[in-house]
Parts: sequence; C-alpha cells; structure tokens
Amino acid sequence: MLFEVYGENAVFQWVGWLLVFVGLIGLNEFARRSKIGGIIMFVALPICMTIYCIAVTAGAASGATWAVDNPTVLFQNGWFHYAKVYAALTGCIGFMIIKYHWGKLGKAEWFKAFPFVIVAINILIAVISDFESFAHFVSGDYFLLDNGSAAWITSEHATQLTGWHNLINGIAGIINIFCMTGWWAVYSSKKKQQDMIWADMTWVFIIAYDLWNFCYTYNCLPNHAWYCGLALLLAPTVANALWNKGGWIQNRANTLAIWCMFAQVFPQFQDSFPEYGLNSPFAVNSVLSTQANTIVSVIALLANIAAIAYIFYRAKKLGVNPYKKEVFVGTKDYEAARARIADGECPEHEIADYEAAHKILDGNKAA
Repeated sequence: MLFEVYGENAVFQWVGWLLVFVGLIGLNEFARRSKIGGIIMFVALPICMTIYCIAVTAGAASGATWAVDNPTVLFQNGWFHYAKVYAALTGCIGFMIIKYHWGKLGKAEWFKAFPFVIVAINILIAVISDFESFAHFVSGDYFLLDNGSAAWITSEHATQLTGWHNLINGIAGIINIFCMTGWWAVYSSKKKQQDMIWADMTWVFIIAYDLWNFCYTYNCLPNHAWYCGLALLLAPTVANALWNKGGWIQNRANTLAIWCMFAQVFPQFQDSFPEYGLNSPFAVNSVLSTQANTIVSVIALLANIAAIAYIFYRAKKLGVNPYKKEVFVGTKDYEAARARIADGECPEHEIADYEAAHKILDGNKAA
C-alpha cells in the first residue's frame, strides 16, 4: 500500500479522488474546445489568483492577522508551487498561441519548439526539487521516523523523506527530457483548432513521464500525491487514449495549471495539519516508507531508460535525428494522431520526411 486510504475517512478520500479526476477532465474539455474557454481558464482565473496570492503574502509580511494564518501562506508559499503554477500557465498560453496561430509567434517555425522547452523547464523544476531533498540526506540534515526512514520538514510543514530515491528519480527526470522527440512537429487539429497535436509524443513518452512524475510527487509531495500524482496524471492520459489522440501534452498542461491554481487558493482541501487547525477529511498521506519510495523510483528510472533506448533504436532504424525528426512514424499511436492534423499544417519538408520514413519501413517489411 502506497497511501493511507483506509480508516474513518476512506470514503471521503476515494470520493475526493474521483471528484478531482472527473473535474479535471471536464474543465480541460471546457478549456480546449473554444478560445473563450481557454482565455477564461488560463488568463482571467490566473489574474484573479495572482491578485489573491499577492494580497495574502503582502498581508502576512506586514503581520496582518487575517493573512498570517491564511492556508495559502502556511501551506503553499514555497518556491516550487509558484514556479510550477506559472510554468504550467505559460505552457497553456504558448500552446494556444500555436494552435490558434496567434500573432507572429503563432506563425513562426522556430516557436514550434516551445512545447519542448516549456515541458523541459517543468521537468527540471521537479528534478531540482528532488535534488533539494537529496541534499538533506547528504548533509545529514534529517531525522529518523519510527520506521527508520530519514525525513525532514519542508517550509510548508510537510514531512518529506530524503534518501537515494531522490537522486534516482532526479536522474530519471533528466532522461525523460530527452524522451521527447520531433521537437518542431507540432500542429493544429482539424476540428476548430481545438488541439495542439504533437503526434510523435506517443505512449512511449507518456508512460515514462507518468511513472517519473508520479514518483516525483510521491517523493516530494507525499501529502498531495494521491491527487497530483494519480488523479492529475491519469486525467490527460485517459483523454489522450480515448478521444484526444496526439493532444496529451496540451491536456497535461491544462489539467496541471487548473489543479495548481486550485491547490494554491484552496490547500485546505488536500492538507491536514491539526496543529494548525486544518484537518480535511479528503487529505491523504503516503505511507512515508523509504522502501516504497525507492521501489517507485527504480521503476521510474528503468522505464525511462527503456523509453530512451527504444527511441534511439527507432531513430537508427529510420536514420534520423530523433529531436529534429519524428521517430514513431508508422506506429498506431502516431498515425492516429497525425490523422487529426489540419490540412495544410505540415510543411513540404515534413511531408517528405514522413514519406521517406514510410519507404524505409515498407522496405524493412519487404526484406
């Protein structure tokens, strides 16, 4: 068992998970299906959130009673949470620029690499957080729990384990960055430009990412991972698998930004700190076991090693640079996503690359 989802609050914990999962899918659909939906979710709401966060932080700094004990100040005021929410929002806005071809950026070929850059930045933010936790282990700045696991208390009052699992998963995250292929091959979808399609981001990357990111949340957000590690990761993955093929990265950015904004303003939903007067029935903690964290971290690392090995195999097979060209041409996942790309979106050189890849694949089959 990875989480403490039993006891008197078990029903609330499972219902809470379902509400988060379904809510994220529904809000993602609202955001992706129209320009106004995207603007409401990723421009208007963030402005409101920013005003709120500035107000409570400034109030707390001045010693105002109403702000000092504010849940956002107490439990969501670390560098990571702010970096994550604004990095995710930057991704959402950038993806809308690409899929709607807004302005010069939306029409620029070089800007098509933006999705890779912003995803890499988001991954690095998490990797740094894992390494920050590992630094506590190396420096001896930790205490032992009753089960012998090394732990430290974060600035947001959460008990977090420290150990080799942080280093292992940090390495997995760095590898995961290079499991993204076809950096410039992102396009608008056919139906009302609802989606930004990255066809070469297939299940190979998605599974490797999900395992790494779940492990990250389990390592560094042990009191949030039930929601941001499971519900949040499964929402875009299910959407990509069932009805939005090729749109995973857009779904991921949208749901991540939505969840981060909610968690920033309403941390009392998922946090339980009785000593601070906060005891949510929806809160779920991990079991805080070094053994469990290590097993999850090793799985994440092995999955990413397998993914990048397969990517290099495909690249060699097609004779291409996996970052400049697409490597999953001919696979079921890729072809289903490519079929959703709007007519006239792919430049001639990309069409030529696609046809050349199929000739190589057909030649290998014939041989």
